[in-house]
Amino acid sequence: GVAYLSGLTARGSDFNAISGEDEYEQTKVIFEKHKALVEAAGGRMSDIVKLTIYVTRIENREKVWKARQEFFEGDFPACALVEVRNLADPRILVEIEGVAHLGKGRRQ
Repeated sequence: GVAYLSGLTARGSDFNAISGEDEYEQTKVIFEKHKALVEAAGGRMSDIVKLTIYVTRIENREKVWKARQEFFEGDFPACALVEVRNLADPRILVEIEGVAHLGKGRRQ
């Protein structure tokens, strides 16, 4: 099956707290959320085939790539990186949505 991962941020479930002070820390939080969702659906991170990453400061994209390397091996999923003026809260620096084809990824 296919799982569509809504745009996720480092915002907590209470909608107040934001985890992570920079793009690297926030991206790690987001990918942990993606991992939990994909695994709950019976998949794995290597099943993610497409990401759209929204950042408020594109000059800090290397911090996003650093975090991405900690969650994906080999070829990364197809990806678009888009700079936006604002996200839902001024403390939110990154939002990521994705598409996973469950069971299609390499076994890690």
